[in-house]
Amino acid sequence: MAGFHPAHLALILFAILLLVLVFFSLVIRGGWRRIRELYREHFSARHRERQLVAAISFYLTFPMVRILTHSIRAGRGPFHNVDVGGRHIHHLVWGILLLLIVGYGWLLQIGTDVLARSRWPGRIMSFLFGAGAALTLDEFALWLNLQDVYWERQGRASIDAVLLFGTLLAIGLLGGTFLRSIAREATRPITSVDEHHVSSK
Repeated sequence: MAGFHPAHLALILFAILLLVLVFFSLVIRGGWRRIRELYREHFSARHRERQLVAAISFYLTFPMVRILTHSIRAGRGPFHNVDVGGRHIHHLVWGILLLLIVGYGWLLQIGTDVLARSRWPGRIMSFLFGAGAALTLDEFALWLNLQDVYWERQGRASIDAVLLFGTLLAIGLLGGTFLRSIAREATRPITSVDEHHVSSK
């Protein structure tokens, strides 16, 4: 596992390019108001929004951690392994701590629908949950084999493919209708978008 796999990089770049194209298409048409309307329409239920935020957080954290670990191994950049008393602290430890904090927070009803006035505690807890899950599952092979096989064949074949595909699938399932509506808005002819804004005034 000498470097970041080209297929992963291509997938990430394709997703970023697609988001940038949709973003500029909507901004050119003045679609911020419409994006907010679509978001409220598809994620009015708070639990659905929390699922989407957790999935996006997971998807963003996983490749960032992979890139970071590869750069540390290659000796590039300012980051280094965390060692305490000669013991290497794996990033699954930070993931488990995040999951414990979020779990305990949810036991206290922080970020749930019970007595919640704002959506922000739920969004923050969901984001932390997605990041914690990514950090933990990125070293799934370590806790499955009870040995450090992160850079071995066992640590790569299933984990990379399953987690990246699984996360994309989760985003598609949880936010699919919203994303399809955004795509329709971005590809709609400019005249019909202008007519929609005129008629809604």
